[in-house]
Amino acid sequence: MKLKVIKPGLKHLLDVLLKEYGYVSILAQESAGKNYRVSKSGISVTDSTLTAGRGVVIKVYDSKGYAEYSFNTLDDKTFASVPGIIRDKLIPMTGLLPDSVSESNYPKLNDEVISFSKSSDYKISPLELGDDVILSKLTSIHEHALNYNEGIIDCPAVYQYMKTDKIFLSANKDLEQSLMWSTGVVQPIASANGRTHYYYSPVSAMGGAEILDFLDDKVEISCKCVLELLDSTAITPGSYDVICMPDVTGMIAHEAFGHGVEMDMFVKKRALAEKYINEYVASPIVTMHDKASDSIEAGSYFFDDEGIISNDTVIIENGILKRGISDLQTSMHLNTVPTGNGRRESYEHKAYTRMTNTYFEKGTYKLEDMIASIENGFLLENASCGMEDPKNWGIQCMVNVAREIKNGKLTGKICSPVVLSGYVPDLLKSISMISDDFHLSGSGFCGKGYKEWVKVSDGGAAIKAHVKLG
Repeated sequence: MKLKVIKPGLKHLLDVLLKEYGYVSILAQESAGKNYRVSKSGISVTDSTLTAGRGVVIKVYDSKGYAEYSFNTLDDKTFASVPGIIRDKLIPMTGLLPDSVSESNYPKLNDEVISFSKSSDYKISPLELGDDVILSKLTSIHEHALNYNEGIIDCPAVYQYMKTDKIFLSANKDLEQSLMWSTGVVQPIASANGRTHYYYSPVSAMGGAEILDFLDDKVEISCKCVLELLDSTAITPGSYDVICMPDVTGMIAHEAFGHGVEMDMFVKKRALAEKYINEYVASPIVTMHDKASDSIEAGSYFFDDEGIISNDTVIIENGILKRGISDLQTSMHLNTVPTGNGRRESYEHKAYTRMTNTYFEKGTYKLEDMIASIENGFLLENASCGMEDPKNWGIQCMVNVAREIKNGKLTGKICSPVVLSGYVPDLLKSISMISDDFHLSGSGFCGKGYKEWVKVSDGGAAIKAHVKLG
């Protein structure tokens, strides 16, 4: 079903509800996509279920606060029943709050008047390309890796896309957006002498199946790297000067710092960052963004799930923590301007403050000059996973590859795996050089805790910093 077919019915529903409530908004969403995988264990094509689905969220203001009602039967009969359900069943629920929950009062939203219909760009539609062609390309990529060296025992080749259409309506807003993101992964696995290693190489874009060509370009360098890992050793724990490549920089931006400036955590007093607004938290050469606008990567959009137009939010500016990111309810609670970061996993879920494309700005240094500046340290690449600690600003990130640097040169020695740890402001304040290149990656999802998944990307430039490795 195309959302435009039901839009007249939604607009009529909006008009009916506005006669009864001071503010009304309607978000309609339709998302669908597929996952493709080729490996030695077999070939699979499955429908994407995470963040997919079709439904509507109604938000109304009853002079004290806001209530939401969602549903997924999209026909005129259902639309006609919604006002009665909200009046008779939803609004009275505020009187059923347990004693431990206090009711908050919020002002009525005053929307800006704005209307547009926008779509993200892509070169090749995966829907038009078809399953057979996509699987053929992935099979070729898979075989390319297996033929590289007999030490490569497998190489899963994965492609995933999601197409999402949304309509947002209120008294003053009439917004439409159509988005398509794509991600791909090659992950060669090598084994020798009882040791097994992998190397994870993703590609992503706010785009279509054209990224499959970039995925094939990743094969040979990924296979070379995974074979090098077979000779890796354990690192000697200690503090080192390091070069973090953009994927590791992105993990730091997202896990170590980004979660800590989600301002719904300010409301819950679970984030140390709240106390450091307008304070130095990083080196003066550091500027950090969360940017959903301009379709720069898979976390982009034109408006969020509460109808706020997407922004480029400068979180850290020249080392100073300027602001956090927020959803609409959080901004009303804290009396701040919403940043357009209210995102839902689907129509069935609440909007939370979520990151989009989070990254450090590029600098002026060449990577080779950064490496030459280190007497004894490591170049860190192939980020694995990280853990956020917004309340204490601790950092713990896993990195798959640490390349030794001695006297300004890579020695060829590799350590793996490596844990990067420490106190976030110490790490950020130690940044002394930032490269002039720039790269974002949006191959994964971000959960709010263990749930509430949304698409994000992160990255930036390579950075030189001083960190603890173990």
